[in-house]
Amino acid sequence: MPQNPTPPGVPRAADGSGDPPPSPAAIAGHSALEFFLTLVLLFGVTTIVRWVIGPSFISDRIPQIHLQLLIVGVAVGLLIAGLILSPPGRMTGGHMNPAISFATWRFGVFPGVSVVPYIVAQLIGSTLGVILAGAAWGAAATDPPTAYALLQPGPGWTAAELFFAEAASMGLIVYLVGYFLQTPRLARLVPWLVGVLIGGAIAVLGTSTGGSVNPARQFGPAVVSGNRSFLWVYLLAPMVGALVAAFILDRVGKCRAVLTHRLCGTEESGAPLHEPSDAHRVS
Repeated sequence: MPQNPTPPGVPRAADGSGDPPPSPAAIAGHSALEFFLTLVLLFGVTTIVRWVIGPSFISDRIPQIHLQLLIVGVAVGLLIAGLILSPPGRMTGGHMNPAISFATWRFGVFPGVSVVPYIVAQLIGSTLGVILAGAAWGAAATDPPTAYALLQPGPGWTAAELFFAEAASMGLIVYLVGYFLQTPRLARLVPWLVGVLIGGAIAVLGTSTGGSVNPARQFGPAVVSGNRSFLWVYLLAPMVGALVAAFILDRVGKCRAVLTHRLCGTEESGAPLHEPSDAHRVS
């Protein structure tokens, strides 16, 4: 049966051929951009939560938490899509999420040597983004109900239940992203797919799990606020969900290969992706 000939951790070009490992300078440069993207993401998320849920004219006029979470979900979804489509997002892949970097490595389109630098950059960017948001907005961002945009599960949720929910949510996102990135005509929709899925998770799961589905989303708020309750779940569960989803997609779609790790769904230049030729497939 045809399958992806490239082992995990070895990047593959859009035509299915192997790329050489990136140079240390390229890894450092792209990791620095991932740091910047994740910083902007967490600064933006904290700012959105501060204005929608924290004390503001918006929360005064819309006090219902479910409507507030819907607004937060839409705003965060648009922010994520915009960052993915930005020039830095096109260069790095626009991951901003350790689980995405890990999953694209398992898909065989992201170099293994870049996974740890990306994850470290994302976590540091998350922390600095929250610190800057706290400095910019003061007590409105640092005190409850904003509280550095820290997430907590709803009352009565156990660690096991939260782990399953976060893993399943991230697994669904990774599976759909990988499925879309197997087809050039669908790949261009991935920024909006990710925005819709993350925004939907916030709106639907915000009062139950918090709707994190991103280890970097919770890392900065937990570190800066000093509240590390359930942090290990928010860090580990999405990674497990991503691993399981990558495994399932590999088994279900053996005849198709994920084409790129770039969530913009194109080449870095913006050129469309192309299906790998039969010459690069093996039986």
